[in-house]
Formats: sequence, C-alpha cells, structure tokens
Amino acid sequence: MKQYDTYKDSGIEWIGEIPSHWGVKKIKHRCYVKARVGWKGLKSDEFLKDGYAYLVTGSDFKNDKVDWKECYHIDQERYEEDPYIQLQNEDLLITKDGTIGKLAIVNNIDKPACLNSGIFVVRSTEEDFSTEFLFWILKSKLFTQFNEYTSYGSTIQHLYQNVFVEFGFTFPSIDEQTAIATYLDRKTAEIESLIADKKRLLELYEEEKTAIINQAVTKGINQEVKLKDSGIEWLGEIPEHWEVKRLSWCFGIIGSGTTPKAGKEEYYYNGTFNWLLTGDLTDGEICETSKKITQKALDDHSSLKEYPKDSIVMAMYGATIGKLGILKIPTSVNQACCVMGAPKHFYNIFAFYLLLAARKEIINMSYGGGQPNISQELIKSFRVQVPPLDEQQSIVQYIEIECSRIESKIAKTEKLIDLLTEYRTALISEVVTGKVKVID
Repeated sequence: MKQYDTYKDSGIEWIGEIPSHWGVKKIKHRCYVKARVGWKGLKSDEFLKDGYAYLVTGSDFKNDKVDWKECYHIDQERYEEDPYIQLQNEDLLITKDGTIGKLAIVNNIDKPACLNSGIFVVRSTEEDFSTEFLFWILKSKLFTQFNEYTSYGSTIQHLYQNVFVEFGFTFPSIDEQTAIATYLDRKTAEIESLIADKKRLLELYEEEKTAIINQAVTKGINQEVKLKDSGIEWLGEIPEHWEVKRLSWCFGIIGSGTTPKAGKEEYYYNGTFNWLLTGDLTDGEICETSKKITQKALDDHSSLKEYPKDSIVMAMYGATIGKLGILKIPTSVNQACCVMGAPKHFYNIFAFYLLLAARKEIINMSYGGGQPNISQELIKSFRVQVPPLDEQQSIVQYIEIECSRIESKIAKTEKLIDLLTEYRTALISEVVTGKVKVID
C-alpha cells in the first residue's frame, strides 16, 4: 500500500509519526461539544410513541446511525427547552455513560430531534473539518489509547467533557479527510460483509451439528433398519427394536437443590464444595463451578446433596431454560437445576445427546399460564427412545466423529473472523494516521 513521501513526529505518544504536511488538533479546536445539562428529568408519560421531536438515546444507535423508527418522542415545549442539543444532519453522536464510545452519524432527519442524557453531540465549527473523518478517528485505536491514557488504570464508566475535548487527533486537509472517510466507508463495509458471511457459515455449521445429533439419536445410524411408530408425536418413527421409556425409569437419581441464604458468610466464605448454577451450563462438560459452598451449607440444607460425576444437568427455568451440562466433577446445585444421574438403560453421554435433541420439545411442554418452567415432574414423565446399549455406543462414536469434523471447520472460521476483525481495526488506525495513503 502507498505511503506519503515524508513523515514527522506528531508529538503524541499514541499517534507516532504522521505525514509531514498534516497537523494535530484537539476536539475543542474544531468542534462544538454539548450534552443535555440542567434539563429537568423526563417523567414516564413524557416519553411519547409519536410527537413533535425525536428523543435520541444510545440504544437507538444501529450500525453507526440513528434508527429513527426506534426513537421515543417529546413535545415541542420540551424540545425547545435546550437549543444546544437540537440535532442537525452530519452531527456526530457519542455515548458518554455506561458503554462509552458508541458512535452514530446523524442523517436523514425528517423532523426535529434532540438528545436524552448519556450522549455528546459533536459538531464541526470550521469548514476545514469533517465529522465523517472524526467518526473514523473515534473508531480507531487512537481514541481507545487516549481513554486508557486518561483513565489512570480505572475502568471507564463515564466520558467527561473536559477530558474529551482535549483529545488530540491527526489533521489532514479537508480533501484528504473526505477521501479517507470515503475509503474507510467502502473498505470496512467490504470487510464487515465478509465477517457477516463467515458468521452465517458458523450458524450453518451449528445447524449441521444439530441435524446430525437429532438424526442419530432418533433414527439411529443404520439406514436399512425397519421403523415403527414410537407413539410420541414429536419423535415419530424409530427403529423397530428400540424401546420407549419414561425418564423416571431411565435414571436412578432425578433431583435438584437449593440456594443457601445469600449474605450468610458461613455458607460461602472459603467454600470448598462445588455448587452449580444454571449459568454454568454450556451444553458441554462441566469441569468447574462459578461458586463454592461450605460444609456448613451442606449440613444446614437437607436439599443440598452432592451429585456424582457423569450426571446430566438441565436448567429448568429462567434465561438459560433447557441448557444442559454433563458433570465431570461431583457437585451440588441450586433449585433451578434438575440433575439426572445413575442411568439404568443409558450410557450417560448418549442420554446427554438425546436430551439435546429433545430440548425444544421439553421446553414447549413447559409453557403454562406464565413463563416456561420445566418441572421435575415433567422431566420424570417425559418419554424417550432407548436403543440397546451397544447401539448407543456406536451412535455416540458416530456423533463425536462427525461433530469433531464440524468443530474443526468452526475453529478455522472463527480464526478467520478474528483475523478480519483485527485487520479492520488495524486498517482504520493506519489510514487515519497517514501510515497508509489513500489519496493521490
């Protein structure tokens, strides 16, 4: 890629050298920066579905633009209270609270718009400066490094205006700013399209894994075998020599646990016993738990018991409902987990794959009057297919060979996504600092 003929030291550590004819400016030299200050807080009934003016929040930022159709509205009186945050096309918006640094360029305003709290509006005050160029500066590692330099090691939760306006950045001519912004618009769009394609490929790989597991545990791997009606609507036909049993007949242990009283130090401090939460379930092996409890907690709670290795755990409700894990450690669990152990007619790994395949149906059966809840009673009464043990071994071996093949493809694709993401980040920084020349 092309470079400029000569370079000079920018005088700023995180920028390094810049083209000799470029300068360095601070936000305050070329921009107007305002946020909502001293504006009386909005009451809930003032957030309107439609009204005189858009009210923009950080959650309305989509793909670096404002998604106007998602915005709340306010009436004219409220809008006119603060003229400093009334928006114009080409304004640059940046979030300053919580997740700081989210960006959006304002365009296509079809009626008045202003800001809620948590956002700076940044507007060019000079004809020799473009907010589209500043957008890419703020997307680059220059701004990240500036924040790290000014945060003194603390986690940044707030971007202060008096700090933000001191941010120094590279300053080429307006023609070069325009060329750089245009180039990065095009190149990053190409890279993001490639990343999106690869992410879709990951979804297809996951779908392929699911299809392989579902087919193998419900129909077997011998395509010549005769089938029979299982008598279970969601399952359909199964090999004629397979049996159908309730899960209560298939496991010697089906149980749950509880949560020791929160804040009671003697139950948690220096705990050495594993205690599993549904958030620990990842549809794979469980080799550690995020929480530990003490012997005192086990002694004081009869519903807390250690379940053996190789037991299967399913989340019964909440955000993780249906998530599964297979224990590689003995552990107790909280009340949102159902543990199935000591299998009678199953190899535990086959049962794990079977429950993965049946998960959607189990969740569908859990819906009642409110939120879905998989009860122990539902699990115990749930009917499943049971192949002979030797066939279960063959099915598991087939699944693991096929899934290993797909996992290899997934790993390569994830690595490629990481490389493309790193390339995009590096390209932005190289271009906005003039290490790469994009204008003749």
